[in-house]
Amino acid sequence: MISSLRGTVTHVGLTSAVIDVNGFGMLVHATPQTLASLRVGESATVATSMVVREDSMTLFGFPDAEHREVFETLLGVSGVGPRLALAVLAVHDPEAVRVAATSGDDKAFSKVPGIGPKGARRIVLELADKLVPTGAATTTPAAASAPAWQPQVLQALTGLGWSEKDAASALDAATADEPDVAARGNVAEILRLTLRWLGQDTGRASRNATVGAGRG
Repeated sequence: MISSLRGTVTHVGLTSAVIDVNGFGMLVHATPQTLASLRVGESATVATSMVVREDSMTLFGFPDAEHREVFETLLGVSGVGPRLALAVLAVHDPEAVRVAATSGDDKAFSKVPGIGPKGARRIVLELADKLVPTGAATTTPAAASAPAWQPQVLQALTGLGWSEKDAASALDAATADEPDVAARGNVAEILRLTLRWLGQDTGRASRNATVGAGRG
């Protein structure tokens, strides 16, 4: 199994990066925070975990072994696949995951796109005796970096004529309604979702105005 990679970064995308290791371009999926630390043309070292399935072998990259350990432990929870485990680490740092699991804080996991109340409770129950806090400082979800796709979607919306405030409100509402779309991190898909939400909201506002005028 490949436990780490060291090489030159040749590409950084929204959900993955390519690292050239002795002439081999290795595709690594990672959180927005990890990807933000990589620079094209510069050398980088990432801890990795390989998920092997019948039809694929996928590498997931992390800034250190601690992140990898929590990721692999999350994979042991029923119903949690690699994408969802990565989403957890995009919202919480490893120590925050340990603390939430040990203290039974299922609400912390409910804040992760794609995890509902039942799934959060299951994660807490299955992780309770597997992850123990180390005492390291944690980063709260509020302080975590914004998703890598957010600025691009907001820029596209403001470029189409919406104010920054309206664009941000619509983006928050649309992704809250469909967290799975946000979790995938595809800019085009999130933009379409938000535009659809804006269209529906505009329609509602227009209907309300018409009804109000009729009553007057």
